[in-house]
Amino acid sequence: IRTRTHTPWREIWDAIVHEHRRRSFLGFVLMSTQAFFYNAIFFTYALVLMRFYNVPEQNVGGYLLPFALGNVLGPVLLGHLFDTIGRKQMITLTYGLAGILLALTGWLFHAGVLTAQTQTLAWTIIFFIASAAASSAYLTVSEIFPLEIRAVAIAIFYAIGTLAGGVGAPVLFGWIIGTGSITALFIGYLVAAALMIFGAAIEAWIGVPAERRSLEHVAAPLSSKGL
Repeated sequence: IRTRTHTPWREIWDAIVHEHRRRSFLGFVLMSTQAFFYNAIFFTYALVLMRFYNVPEQNVGGYLLPFALGNVLGPVLLGHLFDTIGRKQMITLTYGLAGILLALTGWLFHAGVLTAQTQTLAWTIIFFIASAAASSAYLTVSEIFPLEIRAVAIAIFYAIGTLAGGVGAPVLFGWIIGTGSITALFIGYLVAAALMIFGAAIEAWIGVPAERRSLEHVAAPLSSKGL
């Protein structure tokens, strides 16, 4: 590996757009789908509790605590499995399971069989799994590109994913909540669920098994070319 002081943007572009375009597509899908999924629930949870379950506004914050707990415990308790079982298997499993559980919860919500407490419990379980999935998206982008551009790759895919999922979901679900339609909200949840399942399928197709491998073997450094 040759020592270099900087990496030209042309070389960064070639690596991301041409040499590693399949990995770039994977990174975009994982980052954007988890961002949309997160915001589909997080942006709507307070409005759903108040509008559909008549939870007083001053009590909504209490429902966030188990939600936040599941969000923290997911990566803590499941994170080691991404090394022992494997990146590809666990990313596929967590993305797919999070999508399936949201679709099921959406159906139960639409059927009117949930209460504010059981709805919160369902979201907590979903985010226990989805938080590990989302963390794996950042991990994936940080591992699958040459070492010289990993920091730039994280920034690029975070920005693109946030734009696609972090902006799109609040706009869509804000409009849906405004309609007051349970059916429309159910469909919105199904869209978010389908995107996560799509992310699982893409990971199963072109995911990179990076566990227990040096990062230089996962993606050869740009400075090693020609040596």
